[in-house]
Amino acid sequence: MSDWLTLLPPALAIIVVFWRKEVILALLVALFSSELLLMLQGQTGFASSVLQSPFQTVERIISVLSSPGNSRLLVFSLMVGALLAYMRHSGGVTALVEKMINKGVAKNQRQVGLLSFFTGVVVFIESNLSVLTAGILSRGLYDKFKMSRARLAYVIDSTSAPICILILLNGWGAYVLGLLGTYPTEQSAVSILVGTIALNFYALITLAIVLFTIITGKVFGPMKESERVLSKSANHTEIDYKASKARYMVLPLMTMVVGMLGFMYWTGNGNLTDGDGSKSVLYATTLACMLAYVMMIGSKRFEHKELVKVGFEGMSELLPLVAILLFSLALGGSLRVLGTGDFISGIVAESLPLFIIPALLFLAGALISFTTGTSWGTFAILIPIGMPMVLNLGLPPSLVMAAILGGGVFGDHCSPISDTTAVSSLASGCDLLEHVKTQLPYALFSGGLTLVAYILVGMFWIGV
Repeated sequence: MSDWLTLLPPALAIIVVFWRKEVILALLVALFSSELLLMLQGQTGFASSVLQSPFQTVERIISVLSSPGNSRLLVFSLMVGALLAYMRHSGGVTALVEKMINKGVAKNQRQVGLLSFFTGVVVFIESNLSVLTAGILSRGLYDKFKMSRARLAYVIDSTSAPICILILLNGWGAYVLGLLGTYPTEQSAVSILVGTIALNFYALITLAIVLFTIITGKVFGPMKESERVLSKSANHTEIDYKASKARYMVLPLMTMVVGMLGFMYWTGNGNLTDGDGSKSVLYATTLACMLAYVMMIGSKRFEHKELVKVGFEGMSELLPLVAILLFSLALGGSLRVLGTGDFISGIVAESLPLFIIPALLFLAGALISFTTGTSWGTFAILIPIGMPMVLNLGLPPSLVMAAILGGGVFGDHCSPISDTTAVSSLASGCDLLEHVKTQLPYALFSGGLTLVAYILVGMFWIGV
């Protein structure tokens, strides 16, 4: 079977997404085709493969749950729904929005945008936590000032991963250090990683464009249409509940943030960067839910049965996104076995001019991340290819690493099957396809500028 066929499943996913505007169908079609190709790779007859592939597809979905990390992510997504529902029904969201407006913290669209941006920057310890905190805090304010949820999803998604890959005192840094540690370079792994900060052009350009969008208030492409439609229709709002006290939102939110840090420290045996992100974010969100429940019961305004119903209604609102997340994880696992990422990365390893290698590694990272929906998986594939190039060809290690890291984040931003794209939609309350459609022009523009930057830097640093 041709290696080019490994690109068929992600290609089908993209085609179905843009043709039918249906993500779940696209993921299932891609997953079925991937499993069919795997059956054919195993020399199973065509007719038998077609008959068995539906069952293999189901088994692949079930296998997602065999990973504790994946299971925690799915349960965490449901718990977020309950937490958001408690915050709304308690009146805490309404109260906090009114307080922030009255105190002058958020007086206009620019201040609201900056609040969501800097919240994402400050909570750099974990990308999902960054997205979740900024999204929950800002949803009501974006509604109040007639700003679309698509804009919020763009701001938090395009802030979290770039910040996490630039400020490396987190799980991202620990993960990449682990991948780097096996290569005997002249520089230490830490110094190589620190050197990537100034050379990670995609992350830097993306953050600059987010700030430009916030400060100027100008939006472009499909985002402009989302804002126009919003101004002409009834706004989706979360401030329909009677205001109570801001603490009903603030305390659970702070519990989630502080709890995340505490659990990262605990699961890392006293080292924050060694902590388990999936455990920490689930434990912290569960703790925040428990606190919200206890506070609402203690207020004497709610009964236990009512809060159970509210919690499950909140979870049910997020079931479509949880299903998308489940199928995305299953597709990513199937594509790894199929070898899609390895095939794309192998193209880069062919004989090429040295100066263009960083640019091509950036493109390869984008393609792998886009088609598999995972930036961390992309790093695991490309770093073992890029670092031997550094050792054998004398390439600048920080430049090569920056290109790989930036490419992984770029593809992740563009991908409709990325888990972080799904979590950003979840946190902002934005439709997944609308988020992908409205963010794509910004990501492509940043990616185009980055590609040019790596070509120019390669020419001047490495030589033509």
